[in-house]
Amino acid sequence: MKSAAENKPTHIVKGNILDALGFSASEASALKIKAEILSAILEHVRAKGYTQAELVDILDEYQPSVSNLLKGRMSQVSIEKLLRYADRLHLQTSIAVRPMETRPRRKKSRAGPSARRATRKVAVAV
Repeated sequence: MKSAAENKPTHIVKGNILDALGFSASEASALKIKAEILSAILEHVRAKGYTQAELVDILDEYQPSVSNLLKGRMSQVSIEKLLRYADRLHLQTSIAVRPMETRPRRKKSRAGPSARRATRKVAVAV
């Protein structure tokens, strides 16, 4: 068993965790949208008490895909497919697009991709 000292995060992030993980603004936006749609679908499925078998029929999808959905595996499903699932579950969706808040641009790091990957592995949201 690890001691409390060994469990301390090696990197504390303030602000957007996706930025700290090295995702571009467009990648971060896509991940956030996927997460929001997936969260709404899972909340609806739990509220209605649907079984996997029922969802296979409702979503017109194969069982392994439904299983991945219920396990929250975002990488296994596209935004378009999540929107299709939401429609089949009679959920209304909308996406808002507006100008970004102006904020100082980050300086590009001189560190190579391997340094950025290392940061991705140890970042912890606070």
